[in-house]
Amino acid sequence: MPDLLKVENLVKYFQVDKGAYVHAVDDVSLSIGRGETLGLVGESGSGKTTVGRCILRLLKPTSGHIIFDDIDITSMKLSDIRPLRRRMSVVFQDPMGSLNPRMSVLNTVLEPLRLDLEMTNNDRFKRVLQTLEATEISARYLSRYPHELTESEQQRVAIARAIVNRCDLIIVDEATSSLDPTVRRTILRLLQDLQIQLGISYLFISHDLTAVKQISHRIAIMYLGRIAEIASTEAIFSKQLHPYSRALLSAVLYPDPTHKLEPFVLQGEIPTAINPPKECPLVSRCPFVLSECRNGVPPLLEIEPGHWSACCRAKELLSSGIQA
Repeated sequence: MPDLLKVENLVKYFQVDKGAYVHAVDDVSLSIGRGETLGLVGESGSGKTTVGRCILRLLKPTSGHIIFDDIDITSMKLSDIRPLRRRMSVVFQDPMGSLNPRMSVLNTVLEPLRLDLEMTNNDRFKRVLQTLEATEISARYLSRYPHELTESEQQRVAIARAIVNRCDLIIVDEATSSLDPTVRRTILRLLQDLQIQLGISYLFISHDLTAVKQISHRIAIMYLGRIAEIASTEAIFSKQLHPYSRALLSAVLYPDPTHKLEPFVLQGEIPTAINPPKECPLVSRCPFVLSECRNGVPPLLEIEPGHWSACCRAKELLSSGIQA
């Protein structure tokens, strides 16, 4: 089955001064299958959210290609992309901040349907009720406003608004980060149930690796605007083929301490993303560094089937492991 979304060599630079550019996204390639969840993780400032906004065309890419359902939307006019936008949606981190405080639950979820001129008012109302039921929001809440809802209910309403158009792709941008652990689990379960029922694809952006592990089929790890490693969730958690991935996963706190990885710490400061040098972006912090790491940015290569890494020592990490 063909991919729903392909991102090829995506670049997004922001000019901060004459001749100075922040390389927010630098040659990123990824894909998402139909009904698949790709987790996109990395430290704050790694470029995760910028990738999501470029995919939605909320930001215009500097270069590269974004192909949605075999349609290249990279350079499409906003008027031409509007029909496709109904098939894409987003759920933000702060549910209260993403909901209009002046709109009731009914009007919040109903709003995206107003653009569908073929639907009658009765059809729209029925769709709202069906969607609220699917997101486990009682019809008794139709007249309530965001401040009258719990944080969990606010996020469920935000999810209902995202899926009411029966979209194919949802960018889930840190949507569980601000929730307490119990609520987080219920929201993740809801997203998984909706994916099974509706066949939705997710780009799940987060720095919470425990949440990413629970919901994602594959994981892409970003560092300084680039993909450092991408593989199945099982492969990422069992054998990291990039030093940055190893450091990131060793910092995860697990409920069961026996699952914790051996400590692996990267020393030094994160380099600036403004006009970075043409070498491995981890070279100043990596304990495995070789002289060849300074001979250009390592390409993202398939080290074993389905497992890609942008480290020139990835094969050593796979075969026998290497020590600092």
